[in-house]
Amino acid sequence: MIGYIDTLIQIYTYMLIAYVLLSWLPAAKESFVGEILGKLCEPYLSIFRRFIPPIAGVIDISPLVALIALNFVGQGIAAILLFFMR
Repeated sequence: MIGYIDTLIQIYTYMLIAYVLLSWLPAAKESFVGEILGKLCEPYLSIFRRFIPPIAGVIDISPLVALIALNFVGQGIAAILLFFMR
């Protein structure tokens, strides 16, 4: 069970990284893959963008904070599952 959660967290992490990299190329973000990643990643990233403004109006660090939070949540879920599976 924990392996599945780790795999899902890892897949979503790769999706977030791909979405951030696609954001550097405006034409790629409008592609089919870019639109799908946008629909899957943007709701999660918008939570962090509400509280973390871009630095100097240009550099958006909210994806970095979102990745760290995702990692902590994944570790927390794994710890809770380990506790209850004993």
